[in-house]
Amino acid sequence: MAKKNFETALARLEQIAGELEEGDLTLESSLKKFDEGMKLVQFCNQKLEESQQQIDILLNKNGSLTPVPFQAEEDESLDEDT
Repeated sequence: MAKKNFETALARLEQIAGELEEGDLTLESSLKKFDEGMKLVQFCNQKLEESQQQIDILLNKNGSLTPVPFQAEEDESLDEDT
């Protein structure tokens, strides 16, 4: 992978998941793919945390940080059904 960014890491992670789901790999190959996938998950989580910190800074109002919780539309539709 040339320069790793969130999008390329996520695309590779999806590719690895697909390869593992097919079940055509040897145990050794599966373990290597799993290890690579876990490293990509850690990288993606780190990028997401960095992004959240940047969002928190951008939401800084009147000199004090006012974080606004993010709630996906899917979560809201689930709440309406209950």
